[in-house]
Amino acid sequence: MKALVCRAYGPIDSLALEEVPDPKPASGEVLVGVRACGINFPDLLVVQGKYQFKPTPPFSPGSEVAGVVEAVGSGVKDVKVGDRIVAMGPSGGIAEKFVTDSSRTIPLPSGVEFATAVCLPTAYGTTLHALRDRAKLRSGETLLVLGAAGGVGLSAVQIGKRMGARVIAAASSAEKLATCKQAGADEVIDYGSEDLKERVKALTGGSGADVVYDPVGGAYTEPALRATAWEGRFLVIGFAAGDIPRIPLNLTLLKGCSIVGVFWGMAMMRDRARLSGQLAELLAWTADGSLTPHVHARYPLEKALDALKDVEARRVRGKAVVVVGGNA
Repeated sequence: MKALVCRAYGPIDSLALEEVPDPKPASGEVLVGVRACGINFPDLLVVQGKYQFKPTPPFSPGSEVAGVVEAVGSGVKDVKVGDRIVAMGPSGGIAEKFVTDSSRTIPLPSGVEFATAVCLPTAYGTTLHALRDRAKLRSGETLLVLGAAGGVGLSAVQIGKRMGARVIAAASSAEKLATCKQAGADEVIDYGSEDLKERVKALTGGSGADVVYDPVGGAYTEPALRATAWEGRFLVIGFAAGDIPRIPLNLTLLKGCSIVGVFWGMAMMRDRARLSGQLAELLAWTADGSLTPHVHARYPLEKALDALKDVEARRVRGKAVVVVGGNA
């Protein structure tokens, strides 16, 4: 099969499309014929050896795929050959075939295409867990989303609106903010040209945001925390800016607010049944048309490296998706 292969940790330019042996499903595993693979910012970190999870080279990046089951290992009862599924795993997704444990699969409802389905697990799964479980977001509250035009950010805009929040989307250009408005944002802030803290306070009558969703880190974290409301919840999602900020903890005292960590991958490992149920819920919303993930572009497998480069250069609005075989 063809796969994008990382033979040593380093820059993504070192990856190459290669012919490699087909994987075989062991006991409890399924073999998926990949139709689409979602690209996430952590995929870049995995390739560089900078992520919490470090697969041993050689490996293929990509942790979420959608496709058709081609074979099952012994002991697999709940998945059969021919099933359309969404499948997750630590790596191996940017390839023609993918193996993972059967417990990491979710049935794909009819009517949901493969490329749309792979937008959901990491981005939307993280967001639903963050807003529902960690922040306890309530209808009528104000939600500030940083990096709002990215895959994770847009998921927060959409799910926040679905949960009844007033959503303020912050991003770095007018073009990105237009995408946020299309996704349902009530207000937008261009933090490339506006003062983030002051604009949030102006838009909230001085009260600040009840919940802050921060997948960016870097220089925007502290101003966003300073714009958090009394008893607000500041969600630490990730650090796409590259820098892990150091927070003046006196701000939490002065605001009576909470800084809440969100690690969806670990939560999934610890409570797989409940979080898998949330993914099934997201797929159902997509099937009935009430949730519409934004696919930035579809890249053929031969152009998979371009997808990673576009994510690295922050050119992607929504989700970059690698498609295999042209039927996604």
